[in-house]
Amino acid sequence: MKMRGKSINLFLMDGKANGRIKCTLANWTGVAYKIPRTELDKCKGREDLAQSGVYFLFGTSDETEENVVYIGQAGVRKNGEGILYRLFEHKRAQSKDYWTEAVVFTTSNNSFGPTEISYLENRFWALATEAGRYVVQNSQDPSPGNITEEKESELEEFLDYSKIIMGALGYNVFEPLTEKTSQNDTAPDGHGLLLFFSRKSRKSGDLIEARCRQTTEGFVVLKGSRIEIIDSKTIPSGVKEQRRKAQIDENNILQEDLLFRSPSYAAAFVIGGHANGLTEWKTKDGVSLKEIEAIDG
Repeated sequence: MKMRGKSINLFLMDGKANGRIKCTLANWTGVAYKIPRTELDKCKGREDLAQSGVYFLFGTSDETEENVVYIGQAGVRKNGEGILYRLFEHKRAQSKDYWTEAVVFTTSNNSFGPTEISYLENRFWALATEAGRYVVQNSQDPSPGNITEEKESELEEFLDYSKIIMGALGYNVFEPLTEKTSQNDTAPDGHGLLLFFSRKSRKSGDLIEARCRQTTEGFVVLKGSRIEIIDSKTIPSGVKEQRRKAQIDENNILQEDLLFRSPSYAAAFVIGGHANGLTEWKTKDGVSLKEIEAIDG
């Protein structure tokens, strides 16, 4: 089914793209804010940020340089404080010193209670964990609470809109690298061309066989690919480091999907040395990526 276009309202509250952003959608009661950690003080006095809601703390790990996120909820306290007050608490906490930006979801009609925010926190956590794009920092699974099927349907619709907003704000926390698809060359809904790499290695003598999905972000070498374990002396340093960090089992089988910006770096990762990805990656019918792009051009 063809996806319909969406109209999103992005208000640059400080008149600049790297400042605070308020985000709304037509026919949606939700409100989202993207707030840099350094700009929390400017949000004092905003009534909707004194409400209940769910929030995300985004940052980068100093140790691993991986993208990390913490997902939490905030209810209205007896002192009348809500989400913003909770963000200030996290700003003061040494255990949360990694985050640089927060994304907040609440409503324009103050309709979230404890049941709603518990369910949303749990579902957001599950979606982010399943996607695997960020290291989720929550120490335990949030409780989903107990809701009726009518309320569940309503909140799932809120989730659908929230995922659109989150992507528009630049965070792919809910988007897996590739969709779960069959072995067809082209995945449903334009999720990319499936390509194959097959070559006998001169270094190890092993038959190296890998699969790759071309996406809008680049080229994803797929879990289950067989990787050449021996590095060439001329291997690019960035590829060598990614091979060192990658999850590869004792049989040289890749245990995770990995994204590369170019087909040649994806091929270099697989073979452990320089490679021309345009000629190495081919469809199941043997048509190279170079030939495909020549036809498309």
